[in-house]
Amino acid sequence: MYRRAYHKGKGRALSGRSPNTMYLRTMRGRFVFPLVLMLLSQVLAAQLPMPELSAGTLIRIDSFASSYVDARPVDIWLPPGYETTQQYPVLYMQDGQMLFDARTTWNKQEWGMDEVIPALIDSGQIQAFILVAVWNNAPVRYLEYTSMKPFVYFSDSDMAILRDEPATGRLFTGDNLKGDLYLRFLVSELKPYIDSHYPTLSGREDTFIMGSSFGGLISMFAICEYPEVFGGAACLSTHWTGLYRQENNPFPFAMLAYFKDHLPDPSTHKLYFDHGTTTLDSLYAPYQQSADQIMREGGYTAANSLSLVFEGAPHTEEAWHDRVHIPITFLFGKGDDH
Repeated sequence: MYRRAYHKGKGRALSGRSPNTMYLRTMRGRFVFPLVLMLLSQVLAAQLPMPELSAGTLIRIDSFASSYVDARPVDIWLPPGYETTQQYPVLYMQDGQMLFDARTTWNKQEWGMDEVIPALIDSGQIQAFILVAVWNNAPVRYLEYTSMKPFVYFSDSDMAILRDEPATGRLFTGDNLKGDLYLRFLVSELKPYIDSHYPTLSGREDTFIMGSSFGGLISMFAICEYPEVFGGAACLSTHWTGLYRQENNPFPFAMLAYFKDHLPDPSTHKLYFDHGTTTLDSLYAPYQQSADQIMREGGYTAANSLSLVFEGAPHTEEAWHDRVHIPITFLFGKGDDH
């Protein structure tokens, strides 16, 4: 496991660190690897450019080994003013390579987490926390972000429809889906590592998970499968449809049936959902409305759940950047209303 830590504005290597940690600086635009990140190779991970941060410190584990899924980079973002004598809540996020710097992402878009979080901390709206950015494994992203658990709700005819889908039929063949293994990686390998190497508040009430699209879907699975680990989940533009259409699509109904049967206890959990209304997000409204009804019937209220619609918003990192302050404040807010 190889670690690198980068600080904005420091142009020299810092000495006095452990031998397996190297402190360097990267500047925006110095490295350009078009399409390399989209075609992510773990072998090349150590050569990929580090994002330039607006604030905070980023520590990269270039290849986090797992017994469950392929090794991948993991970025740990430490907030400004980070102190080892202070304990911090933790947010685990999917698609970690998309979170910090558009110049290092395949589509030149970013969430801007290193900008949004410090602004919320500085304004006193949230408590400081550690962000664990888990990179996706691009060739099998859909497989790792979909659980096998809802498949008990599919009939044989449903499965035939799914397997015949040209764009995503490969998802639904045999035991291809890796979402349950991916969650084991998060819970039994990555989280123990983070809790043992950083001053975390490791309990459920201080451990959260977030993602968008299929990343939102696996974040929903995470809190349903491991309610003793995660106290809150933020699912942006949740890809309830699985396929890229609504007609003759059994996928969302199985996802919702699973959600209803595995809804975490509202007395100890928080749930956030949202979606836009254009591009891929235009498919989600009826299914999100069903999920909202499931939450209401399951005892969730405005105190522990939030579901929002953003008119005109597309299915992009830029759109998620524009509103990610809302779920962050919902999960980490200091006020009594969060």
